[in-house]
Amino acid sequence: MHALLKDQAEKLGLGHFYQVQQTRIIGANGTEFSFEGLRHNVTKIKSYEGVDICWVEEARTVSKSSWDTLIPTIRKPGSEIWISFNPELAEDETYKRFIAHPPTNSEVATINWYDNPWFPVELQQEAKDLLARDPIAYETVWEGHCKQVLDGAIYSNEILAATRDGRFTSVPFDPSKPVHTFWDLGRADKTSIWFAQMVGFEFRLIDYYENRGFALEHYLDKLKALSEERAYVYGENWLPHDAQNELLASKRTIEQQLWDAKYRVRIVPRLTVAAGIDAARQVFGRCFFDETRCADGLQALRNYRYDVDPDTQQFSKNPLHDWASHGADAFRYFAVGIAKPRAPDETVAGPNDVYARRRRERASTSQGSGWAA
Repeated sequence: MHALLKDQAEKLGLGHFYQVQQTRIIGANGTEFSFEGLRHNVTKIKSYEGVDICWVEEARTVSKSSWDTLIPTIRKPGSEIWISFNPELAEDETYKRFIAHPPTNSEVATINWYDNPWFPVELQQEAKDLLARDPIAYETVWEGHCKQVLDGAIYSNEILAATRDGRFTSVPFDPSKPVHTFWDLGRADKTSIWFAQMVGFEFRLIDYYENRGFALEHYLDKLKALSEERAYVYGENWLPHDAQNELLASKRTIEQQLWDAKYRVRIVPRLTVAAGIDAARQVFGRCFFDETRCADGLQALRNYRYDVDPDTQQFSKNPLHDWASHGADAFRYFAVGIAKPRAPDETVAGPNDVYARRRRERASTSQGSGWAA
């Protein structure tokens, strides 16, 4: 969009009127276009004031938490939010929030290829060919209708079954049961956390949190805040094996820091990604997801897909690493962690020396979860 506006200013003979910078375009009369990546800079956007028009382009995958942050920020009298996107899933947060249930004083417009008087003949023929070859794909690509699942979606069958069975719903928190957490760690990338309870034979996914650019202390504060707000009593906190790596900026590992904060820690057994995905498929049928508190995690699961082989243009056996993979990886660790129930370990003070850590690592990589119904 930055490049498009710059080019249009030149074509309209207004190049001298606008000063083009890397993230801003400033007009001689004081007007200003600012450009921000919403997914990576939502915290920064909180500081914006005096915005007349906020245009969110390619808005399909904007998360619930991002919308919850952005919308109250655009509060100047008479201000507007413009949203443009190509719909794919009816369960995407943007589609649900603005198309299925549009807010008060909103205008919703479908703009399609047949609304373009300059639509080229070549593309018209391409549309006709797809209609003849694959009518379902045509409805999505050319008519803007939603898909039930994405092409190449890894958990497509599981998501369809959970939707049919009503397992994306309002899930009650059981205060008599511990809350277990399952983490995918990142700093430049996202850190994602699923919060789960086991009630009878059900796995209840009652909460989800993700963020990026923060040290571990931020996430420990989040756990504490949820404990105070919702009375969570934590059981086991499952971390990926890289939580045992020593950090350049600290003499303590992530695992040690959680122990020091009085949280019980388990390390997810080492399995291949394919084996972890298979474990997730096995447990999916026993999972109930809180559709509001886990909205961002569910969006990640719905958008988790296989990568495309650049040579064959067919889906490969490897998942695509993108924004959705972090929440999906944390869910995979959840599945692996509870795959092989066993009796709990004796209580230990924590990994105070390298030998204790190694003993616990050997135990955790050979056995599954210590929690039971």
